[in-house]
Amino acid sequence: MTAIEIRTGAPGDLTALRRLFRRSSLSVEAFREALLADPEALELSDTAVAEGRTRVAVAADGAIVGFITFLPLGALVLELEDLFVDPDRMRQGVARQLVDDLTTAAKRDGITSIEVTANPYAVAFYRSVGFVHMRDTDTKFGPAPRMRLLLADDGAAGAMQHAGLS
Repeated sequence: MTAIEIRTGAPGDLTALRRLFRRSSLSVEAFREALLADPEALELSDTAVAEGRTRVAVAADGAIVGFITFLPLGALVLELEDLFVDPDRMRQGVARQLVDDLTTAAKRDGITSIEVTANPYAVAFYRSVGFVHMRDTDTKFGPAPRMRLLLADDGAAGAMQHAGLS
């Protein structure tokens, strides 16, 4: 696993975050043509950074190698909005460390679950960190799985999640 520091994103990170977002988004060949045809889809808003909802992974050399953004869906649920890793740093544990950081903070804050609309190519990763499929949903780029990670296992709810019934 890559040694990184995870911290809250700052306005000074936006140039690096936007570059990483674009590069990572275009790394999936199956989506490249559709993304290039919709330039707005490759623009990262500054809202999550400005609101303190972005956590960045920083390598020992100071380079930002990944980031995660989240949005409260209510008092007990977070939406994982974005999870991007520099293509040169993929499969080195960066995304897992970002998800672990988010889940640790969420548990501390009393959040009971995290939900995500997953890129179909990232489903195996999300499963590996504990997310389960709830249903499919339509997105701008086609159908995608809606997944949930239960943080507060209250027995019955946990059993339902693992059975795919919640």
